[in-house]
Amino acid sequence: MSKAIPTGLSWRTSRRTLDLSGRPLVMGILNLTPDSFSDGGRWADPDAAVRRATEMAAEGADIIDIGGESTRPSSTPVSEAEELGRVMPVIERLAGTLDLPLSIDTTKAGVARRALAAGVEIVNDISGLTFDAGMAPVVAAARAGLVIMHTRGRPDVMQNDTFYHAVVSDVRDSLAVSLQRAVSAGIDADRVVVDPGFGFGKDRAGNLELLRSLAELLVMERPLLVGTSRKGFTGMAAGRAVGNRLFTTAATVALAVANGAKVLRVHDVAAMRDVADMAWEIAGGPS
Repeated sequence: MSKAIPTGLSWRTSRRTLDLSGRPLVMGILNLTPDSFSDGGRWADPDAAVRRATEMAAEGADIIDIGGESTRPSSTPVSEAEELGRVMPVIERLAGTLDLPLSIDTTKAGVARRALAAGVEIVNDISGLTFDAGMAPVVAAARAGLVIMHTRGRPDVMQNDTFYHAVVSDVRDSLAVSLQRAVSAGIDADRVVVDPGFGFGKDRAGNLELLRSLAELLVMERPLLVGTSRKGFTGMAAGRAVGNRLFTTAATVALAVANGAKVLRVHDVAAMRDVADMAWEIAGGPS
């Protein structure tokens, strides 16, 4: 008999139910872009991307998140056709070989539809269902898992306004609107995970305040996904460039787990698997 999962501590995708009652899940980042802020171009070749996904699975990833459009600050959007051309060859190969849920990091309903049809189980929408009105119906029809993230405008303009009167409550209220949009479109609430959007429309002070106060978002009664990996604010205190933020990222991952994060979206899977597991044990994991 399978173990019963406590209410509110599961995440349903189109193909399975992920248990969030134990150690946090690690979502490995697979950027298939030439211009992502950290590893742009490194995995653009499909063979290299498939190898990296396989490596991340061996390193302890629970989910592979595949993206074909950079969303770094000031990035330039790409067409749907170009995004599909980057992600579909990799998705089609991985869907038949990895026994892990695949996620598509996209804001375009057309990309999500094709990816879901090819075997992807989760849509990771950085816009919180605000950029493409067709996204929610696509997710609902596929009965897919969904990540709704908070941002303030599209990536090319999101850092133009990073002032908040109360960043934590503003982010929480915005995520609540996105969650209601999802439910109204027919997406079951237990298919939704929320992401406060570190680095998206926020300055260093805002990112740090969100991390300190992450537990305040638990009132939404949805699991929290945190993506701080290698981001600018993690390097500022120590003056670390993007390629040298392993330990500063580790500090944010540990604090996020201590404050209730259930999914960690990271580049350095092996290291952050250890960090997340240790932080979870310290915070009261297995007895």
